[in-house]
Amino acid sequence: MNWIQELAQTEALQCTLTAFLEQHGISGLEKALQLYSNTQQEYICKTKSGITKIKIGDIYYLEIQTHTITIYTEHGSYRKYGSLTDEQKLLSPHGFIKCNQSCLISLDKLQSICNNTITLVNQVKLHMSQRYAPIVLAAFSHNRVSK
Repeated sequence: MNWIQELAQTEALQCTLTAFLEQHGISGLEKALQLYSNTQQEYICKTKSGITKIKIGDIYYLEIQTHTITIYTEHGSYRKYGSLTDEQKLLSPHGFIKCNQSCLISLDKLQSICNNTITLVNQVKLHMSQRYAPIVLAAFSHNRVSK
């Protein structure tokens, strides 16, 4: 692990990294780095009148209604024109999944699932359709296990 010694110039940082690796392993470090990377990634919300950069980690969910996409975040909501399919292609590598035909949610913001109701960490409740239920349940279970 010479790269750790080169990376960590101080003994304290070396101890912290070593303790983290002993407790969580390499896969834990990879997950932590991915989580950090996801929180730093930005989503571009382009409209006719402007552009807004939104941190992907701040997004709870996206909802579409007749080509108008509303992005719900920790800091408010934003609207843009587009297709949910395009947004899904862009956001699925960051843990977003469809829960019904018109809604894309962040797995990191999903708190619980009861029957066909999804509750997000901000207590917003969303409908999960039967068509997407098996995929959402599997992804949610996998996401909880890997954290």
